Amino acid sequence: MESGIEAFGQDLPAATELEVPTVREFLVAGESPTLRRLASTVPVNTEEIFMEYSNMVAGCWTTNTDSNVTQEQNNQTDKEDVETEDDNLSLEPEELKKYHVNVESKGEEPALAQNGQPAAIAEEVGNNAKILPEANTAAQQETVKSKEEQEIEDLYNNGTKILKRSRDKNLRKEGYKLLVKAADLGSTKAMERIAYALLFGDQLPQNVTAARDLFDALAENGSHKAQTALGFMYATGIGGSYNQPKALVYYTFAALGGNFVAHMILGYRYLNGINLPQHCEAALIHYRTAAKYVADIVALNGETLPEKVRLTERAGNFSSNGQIMELDLYQYFQLIAEKGDLQSQVGLGQLHLTGGKGIEQDFKKAFYYLSKAAEGGSANALGFLGKMYAEGNEAVPQSNEIALIYYRMAAERDNPIGLTGLGLAYLYGKGVPVDYEEALRYFKKAADKGWVDGQFQLGVMHYTGLGVKRDYKMAITYFHQASQAGHALALYNLAQMYGSGTGVVRSCLTAVELYKNVCERGQWTERFLSAYFAYKENDIDSAFLQYLFLAEQGYETAQSNIAHILEYEQTSLSLKIDCYHMALIYWNRAAAQGYSYARIKLGDYYYYGRGTKVDYETAAVHYRLAAEQQRSAQAMFNLAYMYEYGLGTEQDLHLARRFYNLAAETSTDAYIPVFLALFKIGAINFIHSVQYSNLSEVWKQIHLDRLLRRHWDLCLIMILTLLLAVLTAYRHG
Repeated sequence: MESGIEAFGQDLPAATELEVPTVREFLVAGESPTLRRLASTVPVNTEEIFMEYSNMVAGCWTTNTDSNVTQEQNNQTDKEDVETEDDNLSLEPEELKKYHVNVESKGEEPALAQNGQPAAIAEEVGNNAKILPEANTAAQQETVKSKEEQEIEDLYNNGTKILKRSRDKNLRKEGYKLLVKAADLGSTKAMERIAYALLFGDQLPQNVTAARDLFDALAENGSHKAQTALGFMYATGIGGSYNQPKALVYYTFAALGGNFVAHMILGYRYLNGINLPQHCEAALIHYRTAAKYVADIVALNGETLPEKVRLTERAGNFSSNGQIMELDLYQYFQLIAEKGDLQSQVGLGQLHLTGGKGIEQDFKKAFYYLSKAAEGGSANALGFLGKMYAEGNEAVPQSNEIALIYYRMAAERDNPIGLTGLGLAYLYGKGVPVDYEEALRYFKKAADKGWVDGQFQLGVMHYTGLGVKRDYKMAITYFHQASQAGHALALYNLAQMYGSGTGVVRSCLTAVELYKNVCERGQWTERFLSAYFAYKENDIDSAFLQYLFLAEQGYETAQSNIAHILEYEQTSLSLKIDCYHMALIYWNRAAAQGYSYARIKLGDYYYYGRGTKVDYETAAVHYRLAAEQQRSAQAMFNLAYMYEYGLGTEQDLHLARRFYNLAAETSTDAYIPVFLALFKIGAINFIHSVQYSNLSEVWKQIHLDRLLRRHWDLCLIMILTLLLAVLTAYRHG
């Protein structure tokens, strides 16, 4: 089935040509030499190089699958986000020579001048008038260079800060103006951000062709982000030709360069055998590398749950979306919070503290609302304030003493946040002496109240043997409890234990699934939010590409969203492809990850012949899987219908009735359709019995109480409705 993806991207209409001056006028006043230069750059000998690598990789597929597995990088020095990071600066060899003292004559006395000084020194003094001006010039050049580098860094940092902290369109445009200035001065990181903005249409006119040119030029210089983007474009056929070998080469080089998104993509491909041999151990290596980075970030900054909106469930009903807080709802909560509603104050404070539901992280607003709630007596607010002081941020200074005060006030009210905070203080000696027994006691109290952080910390203490005897089984128990609520670090520790066989029987597949869950909580998940807002604003092309990029990383929600867009929306990027065929591929990938609605859609596609030939047997298989594995009422109803008419299976009215009844028991929404279907079956059977039986004998055998006992209420409603219709018709007549 996956081979059918070749149709995607072939003969695509070229994206609307966007001249570089248009971008320049849109972003900055004046000239933009970087954009003009890069937009017209064509890599030299790229085709020959990658054809050679493609042949090499194609040979490896059939011989040694392990050769395609990237090994972990022991010398990895920088931890990066997908598009925003602080790269470590290193000195080039020529620059190292400036600071290297090279002694030419080891063990020899230096030659002396006539005045008794070393000859080299005498020569330097004699030529002092000539040397000093050159030294001053070099120093001035170094100063100018350092100032330029600092200016570039400041422009880039200020631009990325605006983009990370604000979703306001005008502010984001200002952020990109700063990035363009940094790119004009030679910032590679700024060029990468601009290229992604052109690809996805983030406050720049979307231009896939211009983005492709930028990525080609950057990839030539070793940019792993550009390599990842080119791999994505070759894999999907966006902006050019479809070429899976090239996509694999680019993904592999990007992963070797330390790109965690590329690691996720390769991990997903190896896990599911997408254009690669299925290889669990290879998937484990890739997912573990990315998961370690995510776990480090979560341990340092805390976890922010991603807002992964399903278009299949929310299309046309955005105001009721429980994952995104709309502006009018936010303003309502603000209003009642100002009037003293404690629940709203704590809720807004927590949202601004962690960032979630589309609300920007804002420590000052978080402190404001939590302080008001604490004054009103909220124990949760006291616990969160303790957390703010324990970690420190732009709103409050880091202070273990103040944190302990808030934690103690919350703990006195049996609040699990305060109890966990005190446990951490005793565990690490923050403001109090280290006391493992006290830490264990507080963690147990919090865990008994179902607080996941308390459960996780108990798992850590049993795993490491702090304050208790080391017990891997107890550690796994507590990690499992915390992971049920989605605790990222608990999931990561479980993955580590299953991957190494520590305390459990080693399971590569279980470890990979856990690592994958951790990876999908990385900062790159923020793209879900921008894709959702683009879709909501009817910018389908931008939403389509962003969801497609996330789907390539293995996100089930993005895969189902892509299939939904291909089926129901119109996008210029997919005008000349078989949208149903592509949607079938992504429904299949989403269904393989357990999404029941996608499994039902697969059944529908095979039943109606969308993107494939009509195949009732395959349709029945998908309906049966959804009915048995996910308990889907819709799948049960569809399967009953197929049994009723013998489509894809032998006709069996008894099984049809059974599945109809199961559908009604599973969902109240299916009650009326099921009643009508059963009524139809009963009516047909009655007619057949009348045709082939003695009427008097039939009448004697009819038991109305048995026939109507189950659905007497609906029968009565139907009779009354018919009488009302007759009376209405009679009056109008």
